[in-house]
Amino acid sequence: MHRIDVGLYDFDWHHSIYFFIVSPDEQIYLRYGGRDAASADSYLDLDSFALALRAGLEEHERWLAGELPERPRPSPFFAGDLDRLREQQLQRGRCVECHMIGDYRAAAREREGTLDKRQEMFRSPDIRKLGIHLDVPRGLVVERVEGAAGAAGLLPGDAIVSFGGRRILTFGDLLYVHDGLDRNAAHLPLTVERAAVGPVDLQIHLPPMWWVSDIAHRFWSIDPQIHLTTAPLDEARKRDLGFAPDGFACEVTRVSPRAGVLQLHDLQPGDVIYAVDGVEADPLVSDCLVYLRLHVSAGAEVDLGVFRDGVRAPITVRTQRQRFRKLGTP
Repeated sequence: MHRIDVGLYDFDWHHSIYFFIVSPDEQIYLRYGGRDAASADSYLDLDSFALALRAGLEEHERWLAGELPERPRPSPFFAGDLDRLREQQLQRGRCVECHMIGDYRAAAREREGTLDKRQEMFRSPDIRKLGIHLDVPRGLVVERVEGAAGAAGLLPGDAIVSFGGRRILTFGDLLYVHDGLDRNAAHLPLTVERAAVGPVDLQIHLPPMWWVSDIAHRFWSIDPQIHLTTAPLDEARKRDLGFAPDGFACEVTRVSPRAGVLQLHDLQPGDVIYAVDGVEADPLVSDCLVYLRLHVSAGAEVDLGVFRDGVRAPITVRTQRQRFRKLGTP
């Protein structure tokens, strides 16, 4: 990737496969690719790829006819512009892979104090959290609807043609626009083509924490690892245990053996984490581990409030900073 202008060819660096269809002057017609946390190819198949290729040819005909408005070209940006990537990889003759660009750039922003973890770490929010389930072989045709999308009036059979105010042709386009949405956004406009009706404008009211997704498949050194999983307590159990209903008390459900090997903590299943560095509730985040990921630097220690065997006690936990770098000789 070190000779690629990633300022122009921008995407979520942890996707497994990604295509850009572009004009001779490098105007991007559309994108094809994308995934969810469950699988690298959740939204990819040959039928939807064929649809994307046909759409790309149609866009090219429009370009030839001068019908496509020219978009301003983003500022050039290359992997070598990241100082540590250049020093640790390029100058040693090593290959630069996609995930490395994402991680080095995020780490650089962390050092500069400009890192927004909601935007940078929780990439490509899952549209299923909005209640949108696509008929993958048919591209942007909706197969099933629930939740916020259903409340907004989206229907099975609708074909999404505009998302977040942007014209889209593929799921890759949709995911790119969704990924770029401000994490403070409360509404999402979309336009669908509805059979026997025509274009219909809708407005989805975004649910709380719509941007949170499972990031276990991602290569992040900015993610403070404590190697456990949790489940939120319901309001009734919170009250029974004396916690505020709007707090982010959660129960530890599994502890990875890595936590013991790395001597990070002695938490165990059944423990209830109710505070992170003294904070028990947050207006934006209701999940204790999400809050920890947002507010604790990888590799730092954090004091957790833990309820165990009927007793509240502070436990100091050491987080792990993972490294996703190429090692050894060039």
